[in-house]
Amino acid sequence: MFKTALERMPSDTHKFVIRADCTPTGEHVRRFNAPTVNDVAAIIVGDPTKSRDIVVQRRSNIMHRVNETHRLYDALQYPIIYWQGQDGYDITLKMVDPITGVSTNKNLSAMNYYAYRMMIRTHEENVILKCRRLFQQFAVDMYVKVETERLAFIRFNQAKLRSEDYIHLRDAIHSDGDVQNIGRLTILPSTYIGSPRHMHEYAQDAMTYVRNYGTPDLFITVTCNPKWTEIERELEPGQKPQDRHDIIARVFQQNSRL
Repeated sequence: MFKTALERMPSDTHKFVIRADCTPTGEHVRRFNAPTVNDVAAIIVGDPTKSRDIVVQRRSNIMHRVNETHRLYDALQYPIIYWQGQDGYDITLKMVDPITGVSTNKNLSAMNYYAYRMMIRTHEENVILKCRRLFQQFAVDMYVKVETERLAFIRFNQAKLRSEDYIHLRDAIHSDGDVQNIGRLTILPSTYIGSPRHMHEYAQDAMTYVRNYGTPDLFITVTCNPKWTEIERELEPGQKPQDRHDIIARVFQQNSRL
């Protein structure tokens, strides 16, 4: 029904060579270190709130653009996981009351949907968690979808977030250059993890601890060992720790809170 990307790619003899020993002038050396672990990553180019350029070409050479929030996007991209052509995430999905089983009026977010799909259940086999390398690609791809949805919500709900009342409004005026443009900038709230205001709150919390308890005596870091018993006992037969980043993340979070 559809053509693959390999069928569309022209045959050529060009080769891409990446030299790890060459770094741009003026940049930090470690930023361009060669990777030591074979991991899956995503590169987001341009405005993350805009739709991705996803195109499906039929055998009749007719091309169709597919939005990443379309209910069939997951099945088109991951036919091994959605081998029955099941529907994936859709922006029209609603939350379900866990007690009554009745749909509510609250929209289901992509984060909640994919967290549900990746959950381990005792009496239900989860195919996604058995896909190893494909599971890593699926998790990274859906993480980008989650972040895109969150950023789009923040961008189109600036009035609800009261962006004009932020304590750092003077910084916005300075960067925008025109007082009349107040409120037109997209301001990330402190609830967005990794945003400047989120990190600023962490710094304020650290200063509060120092003021109340004094300067720290030790700098303690917590690292994760993939050979921990808590990780190895949760692996499926034949799996390695690098196949289940979800288990490693959960165990690390639990141990870091001790």
